[in-house]
Amino acid sequence: MKDRRYGVTDPCLRFWPHLLGPSMQETERGRGDPALARIRENWTSWRGRAVEPLVREALVRILPDDRLPAAPAVGGYWTRTNDVEIDIVGADRAPVAKELLFVGSIKWLEQSPFDRPDLAALHRHRAALTGEPVPVVAVSRSGVDCPGLDAGCGPGDLLTAWPR
Repeated sequence: MKDRRYGVTDPCLRFWPHLLGPSMQETERGRGDPALARIRENWTSWRGRAVEPLVREALVRILPDDRLPAAPAVGGYWTRTNDVEIDIVGADRAPVAKELLFVGSIKWLEQSPFDRPDLAALHRHRAALTGEPVPVVAVSRSGVDCPGLDAGCGPGDLLTAWPR
């Protein structure tokens, strides 16, 4: 039997089952403070996961550019044990790629740019996925603080995917 993962794709709807749903009984009893504490504690992690599908969709829309090729499919990759997790995998097709076009990492923190340890982890995970030297990309809310990437994107770059 194949191990499958299902999830809610809408970022707003994902907020409910992850952070609000488990707190409903407390909130109904007038105890919203524990719910608020859990939201504050888990906000950064939840926000990072919520932005991943939007980043992938933006990359499909804005590529190709002078750094990365067009990718008909942009998804993620992880092993069953989650010891290898790659946030961005650009490929020629889905669900099973014949050719990988690039791999990348999303770091959506307010005051922590993508740095050398993040790049080293991305290289290790790429090596676990493929022996090919596919380009590496970082998408970061707070910029990139290391050399060695083939491409880097920030919030402004991603917003160009949805023209006004």
